Amino acid sequence: MLSSFRVLPLILSLLLVSGEASSKPGATPAGGSSAPTVIVIGFVGGFVHHDDGVHAEVQLIRRLQEEYAPSAYVQLFENHRGKDAHQAILHLLHSNRQGTLSSEEKQNARIIIFGHSWGASETVELARQLEKDGIPVVLTIQVDSVSKIGENDAIIPANVAQAANFYQLDGMLHGQPKIRAANPVRTHILGNFRSDYKSKPFSCGQYPWWDRVFMKPHIQIECDPAVWSQVESLIRSNLSLEVQLPRAGEIDSPASRLK
Repeated sequence: MLSSFRVLPLILSLLLVSGEASSKPGATPAGGSSAPTVIVIGFVGGFVHHDDGVHAEVQLIRRLQEEYAPSAYVQLFENHRGKDAHQAILHLLHSNRQGTLSSEEKQNARIIIFGHSWGASETVELARQLEKDGIPVVLTIQVDSVSKIGENDAIIPANVAQAANFYQLDGMLHGQPKIRAANPVRTHILGNFRSDYKSKPFSCGQYPWWDRVFMKPHIQIECDPAVWSQVESLIRSNLSLEVQLPRAGEIDSPASRLK
């Protein structure tokens, strides 16, 4: 179960947003310059399709789309489509169509990225690509993050304002137990929140039988409503609250990132 002291940042976040629950983000459709360009990107894990409604991340994206579209771009991608997600963000931010993104367009971004398993690894990788572009990210959320070959899901790049990590440590496949900031001055790690399903199992009955047999704990955290309720609350609170982001010119270069 999630330890009480580790859940404290999430509780504080929920308290802050409770007074704004009835409001939606003040954003114009993507491409407008009068308000932030609000973008929520999610990644599914493994070989899951982005529209497979059995999975919690698909259900979450659909709820967010229903509530926030068309004032925000909310989309789910397969974890091997990180480049497509990156190109979608650049296109959405590039309102003046003058060849390159301006500093104003970059700073106007309000981006949230989350994912499960390989999708969580791709979450950090996409944030890292945006760091190279000088584009800030409001929040990244990893759920039982499994690092893909050539990716580092443990170090959060300095363009990310806040990051949260949910994980479990049982079974053959389990998540990254600790994330840390490349630059703690720039990035607030909300916490590394562990779940334990030995005493609180979930059947995940709609998932394929091979997942439930061979990757049981890894799937249990994916279908755990308590975990995804906290993920959703974090996303919603950061869509509603103003978060101090590093300005485009202040984002550290990749070369200065902690190893």
